[in-house]
Amino acid sequence: MAGVTIANLEKLLGGPRDNALLRFSLGNEYLKAGDTAQAVAHLCDAVRRDPAYSAAWKLLGRALAGSGRREDALAAYREGIRVAEAKGDKQAAKEMTVFARRIEKEL
Repeated sequence: MAGVTIANLEKLLGGPRDNALLRFSLGNEYLKAGDTAQAVAHLCDAVRRDPAYSAAWKLLGRALAGSGRREDALAAYREGIRVAEAKGDKQAAKEMTVFARRIEKEL
């Protein structure tokens, strides 16, 4: 199923609907499929296109942590917390704070 979804989403790349949400969706599907490298690439693009996209920062942190890049994951979570707090997205900030603390303990 994920392969079909990924293929359908990839058809939209480079077109008028190629935006942060598309990149987030692709990153999410690649993460579900276990391809953290592709997930990280698309999620980085999502936050580049929309730096205030707190859900993308949270998923980017998870993808980076899943690929063993703990320090990068921590940086993504910290930026995501800042963005979420600025938007008043308290739940996302709270979740990322928990994930960031876990990584800080591991480092």
